[in-house]
Amino acid sequence: MLKCPAADKALWSLETGMTFLNHGSYGATPIAIQKEQARWRERLEAQPVRFMLDIAPKEIRRAADSLAAFLGVNGQDIGFVENATAGINAVLRSLTFKAGDEVLVTDHIYNAIRNTLRDVLEPVGARLVVVEIGMPVPSPAAIRDRILAAAGDATRLILIDHIASVSAVIFPVAEIAAAAHSRSIPVLVDGAHGPGLVDIDLPDLGADWYVGNCHKWLCAPKGAGFVWAAPKRQAGLHPPVISHAYGEGFTAEFDMVGTRDASAWLSVPAAIDAHLAQGGPHLRARNRSVALDAAERLKRRWGTCLGGAPEQFGGMVTVRLPDGLPDGPEVADQMRRWTWEQRRVELVVSWFSGAHWLRLSVPAYITPEDLDAAAPAIEAGIKALGK
Repeated sequence: MLKCPAADKALWSLETGMTFLNHGSYGATPIAIQKEQARWRERLEAQPVRFMLDIAPKEIRRAADSLAAFLGVNGQDIGFVENATAGINAVLRSLTFKAGDEVLVTDHIYNAIRNTLRDVLEPVGARLVVVEIGMPVPSPAAIRDRILAAAGDATRLILIDHIASVSAVIFPVAEIAAAAHSRSIPVLVDGAHGPGLVDIDLPDLGADWYVGNCHKWLCAPKGAGFVWAAPKRQAGLHPPVISHAYGEGFTAEFDMVGTRDASAWLSVPAAIDAHLAQGGPHLRARNRSVALDAAERLKRRWGTCLGGAPEQFGGMVTVRLPDGLPDGPEVADQMRRWTWEQRRVELVVSWFSGAHWLRLSVPAYITPEDLDAAAPAIEAGIKALGK
């Protein structure tokens, strides 16, 4: 198993007496980064006018430059938002769809994004086309081929996950984007789980837009999301809230959205520094190794399978639960609640593709010993909630 200087649990403010195996849903912020956010808030409240008009504009750009360097792009091509869903809303509402147009997604799409697409497409008579990938997930080549086989003359956009929330599988974004562009179809990537979970070089992915979160795997404060747009895709792209800088350019509009607390954005450079100090790529590799080892042990114990091939995962992995639970998403939610209330184990179970799946998240503070709590909690839950 790979080693790296992972963070000690004492560096986090997670409550004692529990096992927290669901970092992937909302992240968790180290104490030092919480203090960094508090420092920015103190500066704001010390002289609000000076901070809003003079300090914040420069510091937001400095934070964007730091994030851009981490992602391999230019800071002028990044705008901050509250989360990936807000960023995808901004991109989708910058595009024009008409009756008969199609937007292509997969069945792994995040529900909030599915709802956004419904709100954008249905009023104008455009159509959402959902490509079935299922689970266990097939090979990257098969994913690419299924998506491109569904694309037609009416396809105006392909919206693809980088790492899907429901399956934790890394999608072959670069291959999909290259094939889509050969047919003049733009690609929007939902990278909610990308930064800090897997190695990212945005130019290599080849997407037109990439939207992500910093508060998940980079462990920045909540409310630190971003939109990256290729320069040719920035015209007409506006933030979800239109404010004073309307018409003044991509970064100006996203930076100035009225009176808001930008401390989460301004704490992103410190979060990146902390991530790199903990090992950066070595930390990501360590997290993947720990997650896969635990998932493989559960797979053997339960006689089931992973949600995809091992090479399709980072530090977040899915494994199928053993039989015994009634079907349906409401049962999956009951399992999460039961394991928390009865065992103080926070984990996520999803009903997808006709089965219940456990998603394990491994950030710096999770050890193999922590993951040992998953099996007995799940097995007790199946006994309590089973058919």
